[in-house]
Amino acid sequence: MTTVTDIDTRGTQHCETTALGVLLRHQGLDLSEPMLFGLGSGLSFIYWDSRNLGFPFLGGRVKPFDLTRNLARGLDLELLVRETTSPRRAWENVVAPIDAGHPVGLQLDSYYLDYFTSKVHFGGHVVAMYGYDDRDAHLVDTEQQGGAVSTSLAGLARARAARGPMSARNRSFTLTAPAELPSLHDRIIPAVTACADAFLNPPIANLGHRGIEKAGKRIRTWLQRTDNPQRDLPQAALMMEKAGTGGALFRNLYRDFLAECGRLLDSGHLRTGHRLYAEAAILWTEAAALITQAGEAGDAQCLERAGTVLCDLSRIEHDAMQALSRLSTTRSRTRPSR
Repeated sequence: MTTVTDIDTRGTQHCETTALGVLLRHQGLDLSEPMLFGLGSGLSFIYWDSRNLGFPFLGGRVKPFDLTRNLARGLDLELLVRETTSPRRAWENVVAPIDAGHPVGLQLDSYYLDYFTSKVHFGGHVVAMYGYDDRDAHLVDTEQQGGAVSTSLAGLARARAARGPMSARNRSFTLTAPAELPSLHDRIIPAVTACADAFLNPPIANLGHRGIEKAGKRIRTWLQRTDNPQRDLPQAALMMEKAGTGGALFRNLYRDFLAECGRLLDSGHLRTGHRLYAEAAILWTEAAALITQAGEAGDAQCLERAGTVLCDLSRIEHDAMQALSRLSTTRSRTRPSR
C-alpha cells in the first residue's frame, strides 16, 4: 500500500473546494472553504436544457475546473494538469505524484465510484487521491460522501475515462504553492470583481442573473417535462440543495466568503453584497422546497410560486453583484488587526 503521509482528510461541502483544500493544506496553506470558493471566483448560474438532456439542469457555479484555474492564477500557485486517452498513462500520471509524497486531484464521473449511493452521471466531479493498494484507491470526497473514502481501481478507471457532459479525459492535477504567498487582501478585490462582472454581463441568456430569470420562467412548465414528477422534481431540488447545483449551497459559501472579506476590508459594497447573498441563500432553499412539493403533489401552483421566487432571486443577485462590482472603483480600507 502506498499512502501520502500527513493528509488532512476532512471533507467539506463542495467537491472541488474539498479537493483543493486537501492539496493546499498539504502545502501548508489552510484556507476556509468559502475563501477557496470566493478567491476562485466560483459563483455563477446556468440554466441548461437540451434535447439530449432528460430534464433541465440548474448550475450555481462556474464550469468544473474553472474554479481551480482561477484560484491558481489568483494565488500564484503552480497548476500542473495532465490529460490523456491512454489508461496506462492516466494511471502513471496519478501514481507518480503520490509515490513522490504528494496528493493529486482527479476529475471524473461520480456514477462509477463505489461509495456513491446516488447513481447519477456527473462528469464534473472532483476528488483528491492520496493513496492506493492492489485493489482500491483512497480518496477524499465531500463530507456528505464520507470524507476519507475508498473505491475500486476498476471503478476509478471507468470514472476517469467516462465521456459525456462536463467530463474530461482522465484529468489529474497537482498544485504547488510559492515560497511566499501573496496577501489575501490584495487578491480579494480582483476575485470579487471578476466574478461580479461575469455574472452581470453573461454572453447568453442562460447564464448569470439572466439565467436565473430564465429559470424562473421555464420552471413553471416542469410538470409537463416529465412522466415521473414524483422522481424528477424532488431529485432536482435535492441536487440544488445538497449537491450544490443551483441552490443555496454555493450562495451560502459566497455569503460566508464575503463575511470573511469584511473582516479584512472595510467596505460598504462588501456589506451590501453580504446582506443580499444572505437573503438569496434563504430564498434558494425556499425555491427547492417548492419544487419538491410540486413533484410530490403534482401541484403546478408550487412551480408558479417557485418561478416567482427565482425571478426575485435574479433581481437580488443582480443588485448584490452590482454593488460588488464597484469594489474596484472605491478605496476599501484594510481593517486593523486585533
